Amino acid sequence: MADHQLMDQDQSKKSAYDAGSIQVLEGLEAVRKRPGMYIGDTTSRGFHHLVYEIVDNSVDESLAGHCDTILITIHADDSITIEDNGRGIPVGIHKEGRSALEVVMTVLHAGGKFNNENYKVSGGLHGVGASVVNALSAHCTVEVKREGSLWRQSFKKGIPVSSIEKLGETDKSGTKTTFKPDREIFKDENLRFDFNILANRFRELAFLNAGLKLSLLDERSGKKQEFAFTNGLIEFISFMNESKKALHSEVIYFKGNKELVDVEIAMQWNDSYSESIYTYCNNINTIEGGTHLAGFKTALTRTANIYATNKNLLKDLKGSLEGDDIREGLAAVISVKVREPQFEGQTKTKLGNNEVKGAVESLVNDRLADWFDRNPQHAKLIISKCIESALAREAARKARDLARRKTALDGGSLPGKMADCQERDPALCEIYLVEGDSAGGSAKQARDRRTQAVLPLRGKILNVEKARFDKMLSNEEIKMMIGALGTGIGKDNINIEKIRYHKIIIMTDADVDGSHIRTLLLTFFYRQLPSVIENGYIYIAQPPLYKVKRAQSEKYLKDEKSLTQFLLDTSLQNMNVINLKEGKDEKELKKFILNIKKFDELLKTLSHRFEREVLIQMVSKVRNLEQLLKSESGINEFYLNFKNWFTQNPTSGISQGDIKILKNNEYGNYEFSLVTVKFGYKFDTVVNNQFAFSTEWKELKEMWDSFQTVVETPIQLKINSNEETFHDYVDFYQRVMDLGKKGLSLQRYKGLGEMNPSQLWETTLNPENRHLLRVTIEDAMAADETFSVLMGEQVEPRRKFIEENALLAKELDV
Repeated sequence: MADHQLMDQDQSKKSAYDAGSIQVLEGLEAVRKRPGMYIGDTTSRGFHHLVYEIVDNSVDESLAGHCDTILITIHADDSITIEDNGRGIPVGIHKEGRSALEVVMTVLHAGGKFNNENYKVSGGLHGVGASVVNALSAHCTVEVKREGSLWRQSFKKGIPVSSIEKLGETDKSGTKTTFKPDREIFKDENLRFDFNILANRFRELAFLNAGLKLSLLDERSGKKQEFAFTNGLIEFISFMNESKKALHSEVIYFKGNKELVDVEIAMQWNDSYSESIYTYCNNINTIEGGTHLAGFKTALTRTANIYATNKNLLKDLKGSLEGDDIREGLAAVISVKVREPQFEGQTKTKLGNNEVKGAVESLVNDRLADWFDRNPQHAKLIISKCIESALAREAARKARDLARRKTALDGGSLPGKMADCQERDPALCEIYLVEGDSAGGSAKQARDRRTQAVLPLRGKILNVEKARFDKMLSNEEIKMMIGALGTGIGKDNINIEKIRYHKIIIMTDADVDGSHIRTLLLTFFYRQLPSVIENGYIYIAQPPLYKVKRAQSEKYLKDEKSLTQFLLDTSLQNMNVINLKEGKDEKELKKFILNIKKFDELLKTLSHRFEREVLIQMVSKVRNLEQLLKSESGINEFYLNFKNWFTQNPTSGISQGDIKILKNNEYGNYEFSLVTVKFGYKFDTVVNNQFAFSTEWKELKEMWDSFQTVVETPIQLKINSNEETFHDYVDFYQRVMDLGKKGLSLQRYKGLGEMNPSQLWETTLNPENRHLLRVTIEDAMAADETFSVLMGEQVEPRRKFIEENALLAKELDV
């Protein structure tokens, strides 16, 4: 009885919900606990959002008239540096008793944008951008050039690891922020900064801020792009229409100020069948639109109809032009600057200021009507296209009504070739769009009938980029997909709530035809059913990359990482590291070996800036690189030791090494240039303060030091009864991988067409084993441009794309 009473008391203590249950997260702890609240998510989108937060601060300096150049550098280890020539973050002591720099970087809602004195217009209004980036970074260092001095402070996971320090003298001004996202937060090891994603964003910013220069350098590949446009939005529209044929040569452009709102608009019609309208408020892409878009659409529809009616251009049309008719083939950019913008959430995707609608509507009504009057030939051409669109819309409506009577589009019956699933809850259902009847037959046999439907598609569907809506509806494969999904088709008829499957999985072979079919399907969804992509319903089936066979056993491996893990597990069964440090187990040994691979990959990525052997000598012999650069005699001592090393190791290939030491007044220390000659090739390795404080150096040093805690060189390895010795960690890693491949048949997998039903289930349909790639629209403008280039009518942009990207293509099936 007493025992039961004690148990009841323990249970009540555990389940008690009282004042003591309420937690208060201090400082930046809340950001690390719930990062999605501040950056959207911890996938690629949030990963890149960190960069935008810092760059947007620099752009705000430009809007305030204090910055005209921003330099962004992606480093070898996926750390990133953003440097501007603005005023520099204040470094004086704040009323909190800390430097203003430390307050900005460590306190939420601390910033200089809460009034209109320092920044009349800015994108950042909440004062959380820099501190959030700092909180979600493994390392973050900020350097400020201000009032004749260079200052620096470093942080780790948002916590200062040093006080602000004055380094030296400078006649420049600006802020340089270097950070590396924390892998404890961004757990996907495949997440890397994508040059194209960043380039698209910075190109946008340069278009939106005429005269501002943004330079992006990728040290991983040496790729560099600079963006600077004197004509801003006009050049933006020309860029958007590069792969299309414009109906009129002149870009319509106007700007003005109404109700304290600065409005800037550029627009041009082209011969395509889709609209491309992008809206911005204070340089922030409001992807969900808002009041500025509503004002633009209202004025555009009204102005076009008034002009067409007055000129008697609508005689062949019953009724007036609808907004969709007028916007067909329109490329437009609407940029507004608002002093107190009201956004929905920190990620700022929709503008809510009511006064903006009136300002945009008034300006478009006046200026567009004036442009139509001054350009009657172009205006008539534009209205003619709008009328064609209206007539096609009417034809499409009739085709849709006829198809509905035949129950092809209303969901009353499903396509004959389709095998539906038994489940009726869309959240639990998935449909595979399979290339060809043969693969479709295998998929039907392999599937889980409860939740998996299969729709075989015969041949290649219509390219909707080149076809109007009425022609698209006559394509049998497209009608089958529309009927299967149940959403309807057409902007006014789509009901995403009626979708039958929350997973629409495109399953094609990994060859040229399969890639083409996949692209055609994605074009269809992007142009005609964008809501299924926006809701995250579209996936691409990823067949395994490798098939390994040893004796009678077979195994499929989805990617390079899985292959490495498999080879390592196999090797460890047949080897023994003799001089492994005491207390180290197999788990730590595996981590050590995998870290050697990361170490080698980082060395390779740095190889275009540093001689490999110089780096290895530095990382193995120099305890504190920052301290070394403060001493000229210390640098000379390192150089002499390096010379002795390559003299005693002729197999390294280095035959000569000369050093040049320079004083750096800004940092108050030295830097050196070490010129080596290896196999007759001269190479210049520059070691400076920037590298000493880089996350690349920190990572190399941390990995090397961790190696020493596991096993020191020379490594003594026992394989069966034979012993081998390795003086180099990378050579040891390579031997381990080769040992794993012994007796193994390794085949790079070609695609789904080679599989029988059981293999198809095991690798591609079984939810426990399969690997799906979710399709997202990371950057709508970039996606629009890509589809227009690859699938549109214009040949020249496609040729240019192929010429620029041909050497990047891998695993071609020719």
